[in-house]
Amino acid sequence: MSYVAKRLAAVKPSASMAASMAAKALRAKGFDVIDLGLGEPDFPTPPHVAEAAHKAALAGETLYTPAAGTPALRAAVAEKFRRENGLTYAADEITVANGAKQIIFNALMATLDEGDEAILPAPYFVSYPEMVKLLGGVPVTPVCGAETGFRLTPAVLEAAITPRTKWLFLNMPGNPSGACYSLQDLEALGAVLERHPQVLILSDEIYEHIIFDHRAFVSFGRACPGLRDRTLIVNGVAKAYAMTGWRVGYAAGPAPLLKAMNTVQSQSVTSVAAPMQAAALAALTGPQDCIRAFREAFERRRNLVVAGIAKIPGLTLPPPEGAFYAYIGCQGLIGRKTPEGKTLSTDADVVDYLLNHAHVGSVPGAAYGVSPFFRISTATSDAVLTEAIARIARAVAALEPA
Repeated sequence: MSYVAKRLAAVKPSASMAASMAAKALRAKGFDVIDLGLGEPDFPTPPHVAEAAHKAALAGETLYTPAAGTPALRAAVAEKFRRENGLTYAADEITVANGAKQIIFNALMATLDEGDEAILPAPYFVSYPEMVKLLGGVPVTPVCGAETGFRLTPAVLEAAITPRTKWLFLNMPGNPSGACYSLQDLEALGAVLERHPQVLILSDEIYEHIIFDHRAFVSFGRACPGLRDRTLIVNGVAKAYAMTGWRVGYAAGPAPLLKAMNTVQSQSVTSVAAPMQAAALAALTGPQDCIRAFREAFERRRNLVVAGIAKIPGLTLPPPEGAFYAYIGCQGLIGRKTPEGKTLSTDADVVDYLLNHAHVGSVPGAAYGVSPFFRISTATSDAVLTEAIARIARAVAALEPA
């Protein structure tokens, strides 16, 4: 007897979570493992945010809220979009969910019919294709390699669109690559999308505030206002405010789409916990100093990792333009042999070798749709990153020539 639904057959568990679990298993055996598999800020949540949740709970804000979120939080989200992105949304064009991932899940659940296609430019966030498959859709994953800065080009987008295309996903800055899109980049993609009115656009902007080298972030909604009635902008407080465990994401988009998404939410998790919404409200409306401080730390760490990887023969790392990951090319290691005589044939082999010999946890590039690469999170201290790079360098030096 099988307890598992057939629709789960093609769905894989989270690769980043699996990598972190492997690192934890090795650590449980007594090894000193540096786990760079999961990506989340290592900073504490700002005190005023935690205090807001505490006060809300003590004040009795512990009951159900509207499925779309409290009016106060939705108003704060709308003000955030106005203030930071130059975008205006009404109350029924804003929704709140348990993290940006649930926003995406709700959107797909509300819109995908069996066989509908979603274009997910690779490298993509590991959960995108799995959610699409789980809900009956078909992931279309055109490769956008290092030669294009890991960015989708208009020609590649045009070639990927078919009559079954329902969604295009954009993630900027991107996980795992850190790639950003300029205003001109987005306008060029928008010109293609104008010709295909059946395509909805999901712009995942969760890393909006983690952007480097004095770049200016441009929201897809601001770049392509003519596509407003089919654009869903996804964001949240997790990355910018070090609130991954609080699980509050939000989105802005056309009211009919959000109404359908809210129906999904009301029949699944009901709503986000009220004290968590109070915390998100405090994050969006309170002091914003942490955003700059976090960004500066992440940029310093980016620079440290880029400089360190540049000294390791066989590895490549174009400087990530945002987010807190390093998507490291390892083509130069493929074909080489470990001290035990095993040939490294894939990036998964490289990740396994680094975990067991360098005791550094990472995620294979195959999980993101582009090989041979591996991803490490740079959301940890300078000292830990320095030690991790040193361990990787020693492990690579121990490899035998191809």
